[in-house]
Amino acid sequence: MSFVSRSSAVSAPLVRSWRYRLATILSACLTIGAAPVPAPIPPADVATLEALRAADLRLGAIGYRLAIANAPLCTDLAPVTGMIVHAIDQYGVDEQAVARRAFGFATGVAVEAVVPGSAAARAGVQANDSIVSVDGRSVPVATGGGHLATRDAFVALLDSLPADRPLRMVLRSAGVDRAVTIAASPGCRTLFELKVGPSLDAVADGRLVQISSQFLERFADPQLAVVVAHELSHNILCHHARLEAAKVSRGLFRELGRNGRIFRSTEDDADRLGVHLLRNAGWDPSLAVAFWKGPGARIDGGIFHSRTHSSAGKRAELIAAEIAALPPRAPIPYRPPVLTTRDRPLE
Repeated sequence: MSFVSRSSAVSAPLVRSWRYRLATILSACLTIGAAPVPAPIPPADVATLEALRAADLRLGAIGYRLAIANAPLCTDLAPVTGMIVHAIDQYGVDEQAVARRAFGFATGVAVEAVVPGSAAARAGVQANDSIVSVDGRSVPVATGGGHLATRDAFVALLDSLPADRPLRMVLRSAGVDRAVTIAASPGCRTLFELKVGPSLDAVADGRLVQISSQFLERFADPQLAVVVAHELSHNILCHHARLEAAKVSRGLFRELGRNGRIFRSTEDDADRLGVHLLRNAGWDPSLAVAFWKGPGARIDGGIFHSRTHSSAGKRAELIAAEIAALPPRAPIPYRPPVLTTRDRPLE
């Protein structure tokens, strides 16, 4: 789904090297990726970082809730503890001093925020804790600035650990180390990224779900959950890999003929599965109907909406039909019939 909107107030003070600022929720990742902005650019400050921390936590809490509640629907699991983690060298060298003031960074990797009620929160992990080791393995050493190498190495470390076992960590705060054990918290393996910039975009590529900051500015959390659940559905249904296998064009011809038809089928199936991801995570799935009848319809673009998606009105009708088809007293979590499509070729 892709929309165009006015420039984000949150993104205005970001500097160019923040294009690669990321925050990781133990195998569920939030990325702050600033779009280029004209020079001169105001310097980063603690207030800006705190605004980004709050945005990361909003998206992180929604991603955590969906990933944990829908683990039985996912074939690929990872530890999803509720920690939002970032590396110091995701910031430019000239921005690292203010990042250290805001976030600590006694080591190269630190906890930006913790989802309330999560496994990490119950274990006593706190914002601005620095991470010394995970299951006896030291965190990667940070070098330079404005790159993702340390973040990627840390995610690889987390992904190598069993999702169904407790996670032992050594944390450092105010110069003092302490050991914590985070209870096993298996969830759907997906990187949730927050992209800061002027566009209204939400995408999934099999590995990540990327949501633009415009969604956070325009919508309350229940509406944001509708968007995140839809994109997570694409990953659970393996749409990225299946589209590639079907040789569907992602370029200029993606809206035409067979390409457009197959794209629309994947979007419709993601809307169907999104109903159940929301319900499994404790949200009323009728929120999705209301979204596409209301704010979703206003950003849909009317006659100019992409042919890779059904219209907002048709999406609302499809979602309402999926809700109506729920069996009486359907269990939670519920495995809907649309899950059976994920192993089928797209035709």
